[in-house]
Amino acid sequence: MRRFLAACLTGDTAALGAALHQDAVATCDGGGAVLAALNPVHGAENVAALVSVLLCVPGTELTLAAVNGRAGLALRRAGRAEAVVATDCAGDLVAALWIVLNPAKLSRWHVTTEHG
Repeated sequence: MRRFLAACLTGDTAALGAALHQDAVATCDGGGAVLAALNPVHGAENVAALVSVLLCVPGTELTLAAVNGRAGLALRRAGRAEAVVATDCAGDLVAALWIVLNPAKLSRWHVTTEHG
């Protein structure tokens, strides 16, 4: 996951592809509210291209996170979650990604600050 995160942070699609299993699959949930792939995306090259568009976004913060008991990532802009990604790995390669982009499902991922 750290290698995959590092590739996302640089936006290097070749490095993204190298961090993905050759038969990787990405499934998106945009909820019809945001742009997302409607069908699962297959293959390291295609998944890397999708990830580079959805997660390698200037002005955002991408961090490691536990997502539904899996290793994952959280993408935020100004404290508001824009995407949460659960993953499944095969050895040291990411084999599956579930990318939640649906704003209705991301509210609990927003960073809040308490003012005293």
